[in-house]
Amino acid sequence: MAHVSEILAGRISKPVEQQVLRVAAYCRVSTEHAEQETSLEVQEAHFRAVIEENPNWENAGIFSEKASGLNLKERPMFCALMRKCRKKQVDLILTKSISRFARDTLDFLKALRELQSLNIDIYFELENLWLHEQTIQLAITVYGAMAQAESEDMSRSIKWGIKRGFTSGKSGYADFVCFGYKRDRNGELIIDEPNAEIVRRLFEMRADGASLGTISNWLYEQSIPSPTGRSHWSRETISKLLKNEKYVGDVLLQKTYVRDLLSGKQIKNTGEKERYLYQHHHPAIVSRELFEKSKRSGLQRSIG
Repeated sequence: MAHVSEILAGRISKPVEQQVLRVAAYCRVSTEHAEQETSLEVQEAHFRAVIEENPNWENAGIFSEKASGLNLKERPMFCALMRKCRKKQVDLILTKSISRFARDTLDFLKALRELQSLNIDIYFELENLWLHEQTIQLAITVYGAMAQAESEDMSRSIKWGIKRGFTSGKSGYADFVCFGYKRDRNGELIIDEPNAEIVRRLFEMRADGASLGTISNWLYEQSIPSPTGRSHWSRETISKLLKNEKYVGDVLLQKTYVRDLLSGKQIKNTGEKERYLYQHHHPAIVSRELFEKSKRSGLQRSIG
């Protein structure tokens, strides 16, 4: 069905729809000054009245807060609104302006794209724009280019610092704790018994031909919780442990990297970026011979 909107001067247009729309409003002010408090109350009352005036609209909630707007994670009501959207409990969002909705370009773009994928519309009152309209689609494209440039500029110095740490052999990423290790008073990795003994047993079982399922069952029977406290170890957790070079005393850095700045997703580094190997970085829990034997046994099971 075509989406028809009537645009009235100084008024939110009302989409002509046969079904009832669940409409939420997002209101924000940047400070807690008295005048801003009043402004927030005015926004809330305004959008509540607009929703109630439309017989085809159902109030899905007024989400309002006092926040800087520079970081979406620091805006609990915005996050609550997005969670409700993900549960498919909202069809339309009303907000005063683009700047009230989000000021950080990258966060703004991510939120708009997610809402688009959920088929949720937004009306920006001050700009008189709807998310589904072609005008704002062009704006989103421009925002995307801006976000890419901003992210690259902001992260360039950070990446340089991380890379310098990698190449100097003093990267803090090398000291991340994994099952079987802990840090001493100086922050360096040391062996953590008796968890280290469990690690040795897992490598021995795998080297002897045990499947990941068999190892998982053994751990459960021994009442050994997973590193995250679960009663069952997943096959993926066991597989990652058995492939972790830290157990022979080495550290391989930059196993993953972010290819798409907009999505922020980590992907496996299969040679696209440099990797950095620190050998003999900390005490080993298993010998290199056992590590390699376990790896060969795993490959044979996967081929077989």
